[in-house]
Amino acid sequence: MLSLKIHHVGYLVKKMDAAIHTFHNLGYQTIQDTVYDDIRKVDICFLEKDNYCIELVSPTSADSVVAGLLKKYKNCPYHICYETEDFDNDYQSLTANGYIAIDTPTPAPALQNREVVFLTNASAGMIELIKATQSD
Repeated sequence: MLSLKIHHVGYLVKKMDAAIHTFHNLGYQTIQDTVYDDIRKVDICFLEKDNYCIELVSPTSADSVVAGLLKKYKNCPYHICYETEDFDNDYQSLTANGYIAIDTPTPAPALQNREVVFLTNASAGMIELIKATQSD
């Protein structure tokens, strides 16, 4: 049984400052300032409203992992991120049940370098799996 909890919904945005301003006008609050992810070549900002977390993702170069998606789909939600206490087992279970990893697990600078991986499924689209924080 998967132990997944929704962490956030990722939104592609062309202009980070304009998107932040627009979401602020909708009542969202910035919960983490913009962070540059040099692995994926994107700027990332987290906002929250009513316990609903969104991640704004904006490519910083033409060879960013999301530049092609932004060109094709424009500004839009594009993935749901699930947090898991059992990253390795849930990752294995997802890939055994029709999800295809589109990258390898790597640290995410905007998420305290926790390990993340992106997967896609023909029926569900793209998801992100993130390792839960360790209890002290």
